[in-house]
Amino acid sequence: MSNGHIGTPGWPVSPGRTAGAAMHACNTVRVAIVHDWLVTYADAERVLEQIIACFPDADLFALVDFLEDRSFIRGKPVTTTFIQKLPRARAKYRAYLPLMPLAIEQFDLSAYDVVISSSVAVAKGVVTGPDQVHISYVHSPIRYAWDLQQQYLNEAKRTSGLKAAFARLVLHYIRTWDIPTVNSVDSFIANSTSTARRIWKAYQRDAAVIFPPVDVERFALHTRKEDFYLTASRLVPDKKVDVIVEAFAKMPERRLVVIGDGPDMHKVRAKAAPNIEVMGDQPFPVLLDRMRRAKAFVFAAQEDFGSSVVEAQACGTPVIAFGKGGALETVRGLSDAHPTGVLFGEQTVDAIVAAVEGFAVNPGCFSPTDCRANAERFSAALFRTRFFAHVRARVPALRDSTLPPVEAPLAGAAAACGLRR
Repeated sequence: MSNGHIGTPGWPVSPGRTAGAAMHACNTVRVAIVHDWLVTYADAERVLEQIIACFPDADLFALVDFLEDRSFIRGKPVTTTFIQKLPRARAKYRAYLPLMPLAIEQFDLSAYDVVISSSVAVAKGVVTGPDQVHISYVHSPIRYAWDLQQQYLNEAKRTSGLKAAFARLVLHYIRTWDIPTVNSVDSFIANSTSTARRIWKAYQRDAAVIFPPVDVERFALHTRKEDFYLTASRLVPDKKVDVIVEAFAKMPERRLVVIGDGPDMHKVRAKAAPNIEVMGDQPFPVLLDRMRRAKAFVFAAQEDFGSSVVEAQACGTPVIAFGKGGALETVRGLSDAHPTGVLFGEQTVDAIVAAVEGFAVNPGCFSPTDCRANAERFSAALFRTRFFAHVRARVPALRDSTLPPVEAPLAGAAAACGLRR
């Protein structure tokens, strides 16, 4: 195991710590970072990348590690669990959800002073001791076990029969395990105000809000817009891309470009009219080109944050978005002095049509430079500053520490399209 430490003075030593541990702690703070699973480079991994940038000498732990491009974790070795070696774990690791609580509890983190978990499922459930500081960045409480249980069961076609009964039993077990694990967390961080509300609802714990990092530098400002709208995401049911397509089919005078692929591709193509171009999955340069030139970016999903909404604004492109969840924090509506988009209240065809028409009659309200300025509130640099300050304030031995310089380039996944969300 590597020396996951930061040089610092004066870690306070409790009576229960050994002399050797006390001597070690007076000179260094050892940091462990725990992530749920490492299989791709998506939104949660963008957060992990920047956490590693804050603590580059930390050791890294995950349930499984099947990464091919390891540059965003700086080539670090990863300590994994027994799930790594189970049959078909690479493709079906989520099927081992019932085993994940047991697996995450097997990590021996006793050598570390600070544990940072990046949790979308079970990472926050690691076992920590009374002399360790555990800070958990929660992307969401386990949504398929909490507020989205019924949606998950419906989409998985687990609504009746023995399979449905088993699924409900597993999710009940996950909830029963999940609640007590909050007692090991000293400080919660949420990725948005809506996530902070769900943390309070599920765990009765307050959470600081630190927005996820968006690489706004990759999405350069472009002030000349063309006469088409863009939507881009994975084509899965909760993204509601088929609803967007159906809405534009009712507006034949307005052109829509769709980028992305997924299980709902057949729905999207079936609803597409001649004014709608379905491009499928595209490399990042194509996505960037369309995002910079589009008149507006259309987004109908309810996300905790929604990176693509910020990326569009970084290009100077205003947004037409569903007005719940993260969009309320990332998009400035028409009531703002410097609006960056239009928000609609329902995920329906009629609501999207009305929002697009409302956007079209207010072309002078939206400034590309205002959109860009709004997006810069979510930069990776600001994330690192806020996250490091949060940790430092809760770890006495880090009070005199400074944020390490960033090693460039951070992300080897920079060529990815960025739609794996």
